[in-house]
Amino acid sequence: MIQIKNICKSYGDIQANSDVSLDIEDGKITGLIGPDGAGKSTLMRQLCALISPDSGHIQIDGLDTVKNQHQIRSMMGYMPQRFSLYPDLTVEQNILFFADLFNVPDHERKNRLEQLYQFSTLGPFKKRPAGKLSGGMKQKLALSCNLVHTPKYLILDEPTFGVDPVSRQEFWELIFQLKEDGVTVFVSTPYLDEAEMFDKVALMFRSRLIDYKVPEKIISDFPYEIYVVKSDHYAYFKDLPEIRHIHYFANDLHIAFEKAPQTQKWQEWLEKGLILNYFQRKASLEDVFLAQE
Repeated sequence: MIQIKNICKSYGDIQANSDVSLDIEDGKITGLIGPDGAGKSTLMRQLCALISPDSGHIQIDGLDTVKNQHQIRSMMGYMPQRFSLYPDLTVEQNILFFADLFNVPDHERKNRLEQLYQFSTLGPFKKRPAGKLSGGMKQKLALSCNLVHTPKYLILDEPTFGVDPVSRQEFWELIFQLKEDGVTVFVSTPYLDEAEMFDKVALMFRSRLIDYKVPEKIISDFPYEIYVVKSDHYAYFKDLPEIRHIHYFANDLHIAFEKAPQTQKWQEWLEKGLILNYFQRKASLEDVFLAQE
């Protein structure tokens, strides 16, 4: 298990993590969501022993990430937000380079590469330079490089950002296959539909952890009522005190009410032409996310 206790981390006057605590269960996929600047990447880099916390501690399998950096890194696979492999090296050369970094024995490399090619479907492209791969294939290559030493823990920082929908689906099929093999995955994502697939979700906002539950529980605990409203009067509704948040989705307004209007009020808005139609819908993780702003 990964145990994160009271982690604080600052960059000058900027507080990146403020008293963050959570336990990440082995063999599960745990998601980390939050707006840009919430502190997600900073927390992940501390998990990988790349940076140290200002206070608090992180233990992985009983090992401290500050005192046992080399052991921690040997158990980890880490994919940062940006593609960080060598574009001039081929697929095969990149994987072999990571095999060197992680001291994978020579006698294991051939079998390991064949397993990764089969797993990622990159076999036909092993001689292609990484810089000439598609976005989805680059992510598969990055994942393969981080699996070459068979890590127990996989840390993924927005791995499917900017990837086309088909490649996103293929990537997640690989991740869920890893989960079946016992790999523990901690992943951040800007796509809330992905987060709803995870075993548990941690929601961060302004450096703090504000919720950590199974996605269904986070949604069921959401205290506001969501309505889809067809209207051209965004400014009018934006200023109403009973509205928690409001945003456009396609041509409609999605409104979270702290207290939903009575039927009489809806009728009044219809008669005044402020709305053309409305209906209530169930909340989603996206609504929970937006309500933090």
